[in-house]
Amino acid sequence: RIGGEVLGRGTGFGMRLLYHNRSPRPELERETGARYTDLHTLMSESDFVSVHTPLTKDTAGLIGKREISLMKEGAYLINTARGEVVDEEALIGALAAGRIAGAGLDVFVGEPRVDPRLMEMDNVVLLPHVGSATVSSRTAMAELAAANLAAVVRGERPKNLVNPEVWERRRPLP
Repeated sequence: RIGGEVLGRGTGFGMRLLYHNRSPRPELERETGARYTDLHTLMSESDFVSVHTPLTKDTAGLIGKREISLMKEGAYLINTARGEVVDEEALIGALAAGRIAGAGLDVFVGEPRVDPRLMEMDNVVLLPHVGSATVSSRTAMAELAAANLAAVVRGERPKNLVNPEVWERRRPLP
């Protein structure tokens, strides 16, 4: 969904839009004029590669040394998905060698730690992963936390319990 939104914004800049997904999305193509392609074509023909995929066993390392080596010399890699989707060592090597022009990252392997080499590079923009930092999403998060707290005080199981084994061993509140 986020990738589709990014493609939509690209139309406003008159970009030629390519995308890769597990399967083609004809509705996205109609809405944006984007063209579905394989990953290697996308990597070799794009000036900007923006990564928006969940981290799964299939997507870990999806953008590896080979994919990065396919990128144009003047291309930029933007990763707002998950750090482990991109081979960070391969990316650092390509950036240091000037093989690609730059990178924009708000996710990192081993977060919250950021590889110090990335912080020293002039061709890298680093941001914290704060896509959820909108008033509406933070308000909803606060309301959910308050509702979970109120449930615990009432002796009820909270809606978003992460560790149910602890709930089963709990002692009643005084």
